[in-house]
Amino acid sequence: MDDARTAHTADLEPAALDEIRALLDAAFDGDFGEDDWDHTVGGVHAVVHDEHGLAAHGSVVQRRALHAGRSLRVGYVEGVAVRADRRRQGLGNRVMEALERVIDRSYVLGALSASDDGAALYAARGWAVWPGRLAALGPDGVVPLPDEEGTTYVRAVGGLPDASEALLFDWRGGDLL
Repeated sequence: MDDARTAHTADLEPAALDEIRALLDAAFDGDFGEDDWDHTVGGVHAVVHDEHGLAAHGSVVQRRALHAGRSLRVGYVEGVAVRADRRRQGLGNRVMEALERVIDRSYVLGALSASDDGAALYAARGWAVWPGRLAALGPDGVVPLPDEEGTTYVRAVGGLPDASEALLFDWRGGDLL
């Protein structure tokens, strides 16, 4: 019952999306807004259910990042959460295993922004803090993101890009990373 199943947002029923949103609202103590939800949908979701319903979730959505003059297809991890009564039981690992399979087969690079609580999980799974500069391509040009440095993790599918060059992510509403 603890195996993660994957499905694209388009293949999830409205009730399933409502259940995911409720889990994320609870897991982030009400600090999960509309922009956060918008970032979480539109890609592949990994879900774990138990006898009480949805126990864990994460999704990977496509983003673009410029690096050294090249546009990279990035699998960006969003909305990773485990229900409070199921934490520290390996469900986060199950979700990440499913998402990493998607990233490894579909993207050049995986990326995510880790909370203090989540950082140990990602590091233990081999994700590495991006050691270089981060920025976003905003409507008026490049926007440096120094506050995201040290909390943005990457999973290199074909080798880690040269960290002497910045990763410039696509623009979006809310948190950029």
